[in-house]
Amino acid sequence: MSEPIKVDIWSDVACPWCFIGKRRFEEAAARFDGEVEVEFHSYELSPDTPEDFPGTHRDYLVGRGFPAEQVDAMDARVGTIAESVGLHYDFAANRPTRTRRAHELIHLAKAHGLQAAMKERLMQAYFERGEHVGRIDDLVRMAGEVGLDETQARTALETGAYAAAVDEDIEAARRIGVRGVPFFVVDGRYGISGAQEAETFLRVLDDVRDGRAAR
Repeated sequence: MSEPIKVDIWSDVACPWCFIGKRRFEEAAARFDGEVEVEFHSYELSPDTPEDFPGTHRDYLVGRGFPAEQVDAMDARVGTIAESVGLHYDFAANRPTRTRRAHELIHLAKAHGLQAAMKERLMQAYFERGEHVGRIDDLVRMAGEVGLDETQARTALETGAYAAAVDEDIEAARRIGVRGVPFFVVDGRYGISGAQEAETFLRVLDDVRDGRAAR
């Protein structure tokens, strides 16, 4: 049996297209005739966001220079696309915050074989449940929900135990020229930028599998 196809995914917890891209890739992986191994990597879209932004998602984007009407139109469009892949975005409930600690928690989860579950839980928290993904107390609770030890999670977050791992991911993204997320690297060779349709991901996976078979 051939080795799994490794897929490295750079994304941010607070990136709406990253969650959509995740779902589309998952559909492709489910349809793919072969095994896929996924590893998530940290990427901060807005590292200057405060832990407790004093306003709504709409306020945040307007403060970034987007006209209010444009924000509403963007949210409506993205929300419709999210629904098409089974996600139910609630932008009005978003809690804008810096996501660095969330990424540190994902690295802790990776060390315990729970990276995928933690990533999913955090994205659900931000986009569908209106939960805070920047505060330690909230993150510790979510860590426990996916099976991590809450005391260990709190210690890791309070000491920054995985801060260097987050920095390494961000530096790796810079080296390979990632300028936006989601960004997928398939088999260490093929880069796919954006939340592409499932068919696009499936075609690349098929090409990699067929290329291996032809060697």
